[in-house]
Amino acid sequence: MGGAWGRLGRFGDAVRDGARAARDRARALRDEFRTSDEPERALVAPLVTGQELRYVGLAPVRADETHRAGSQFVDHVGAEMTDALDPRVLFGLLHVVNPVAWVEAVMTPVRLAAGVLLLPGQAAALAAGAPEAAAREVDAAASSAASAQPSRPVLPLTDEQEAFRALFRLSRHRPLADQLAEIAYRRRYVFSGDLATLAGSLLLFLERYTGTPLAVTDTHLHLLRMGRRPDEGRPDRRQPRLLWSVERQRVARIDCDHGTMRVAQFPMTIHFDDGSWIRVVNPTLRDDQQRFLAAVGEIPGRRPPVG
Repeated sequence: MGGAWGRLGRFGDAVRDGARAARDRARALRDEFRTSDEPERALVAPLVTGQELRYVGLAPVRADETHRAGSQFVDHVGAEMTDALDPRVLFGLLHVVNPVAWVEAVMTPVRLAAGVLLLPGQAAALAAGAPEAAAREVDAAASSAASAQPSRPVLPLTDEQEAFRALFRLSRHRPLADQLAEIAYRRRYVFSGDLATLAGSLLLFLERYTGTPLAVTDTHLHLLRMGRRPDEGRPDRRQPRLLWSVERQRVARIDCDHGTMRVAQFPMTIHFDDGSWIRVVNPTLRDDQQRFLAAVGEIPGRRPPVG
């Protein structure tokens, strides 16, 4: 009997020791995340000269696929059928009357929000994350690959359309309108449904790029391209880029969709002054969430209680 109690006591000690170690580890992680945005701030600050940098996210922002604002379409068109729909059907579901004009309308908010000079070489450089010399190699390789596929002709595009295609790595063998319609239809449940808006332009960048945190300054909201922080002891060779930017005055409100802040998920809906909105999720910890809320404090919207 005494031996059983002894084993039980040792088991209880092990459980307490494990709980203590887990608590200490959690405290260490909280301390790390409480101070760990300084390396990112130092990297991003040169990109926003003249602006007061208030926040740099520690985790990538992504579109929240759980939102179903357009769920009425799911009632009529099964998810398995969506990918097989003729683009003309998609245009009808999206209320697109003139696909050619729609493509031009989609490009306009990308010009305004991203501040991207739509020239083929620069767009390819941004898409590849490479300097301009490497971008020329990307263009040459793409041209070579296209010439090796005579059965799939390259569709004629203007220089600006080609830059747009390269920036989002869309196929050069299919009409831009068809590809954009597929993106808009597939993602219309997480944003206002029209790619030709500020929310639509943000969605395009979230669709194309991964590992994209937000940065907030006193005048702008930025979407960054920045890789993961290297392991401790390794040199930090990250070279962040601005993918998308919009003036803060064009952000009408930011609504946090839950009454309390969650540990690993921070869903919110960003509304723009053109009437568009997009629901996004920032999978990060409370300290980072608190920094973000402080940075956007002047922007109207629902905010969760801190704590």
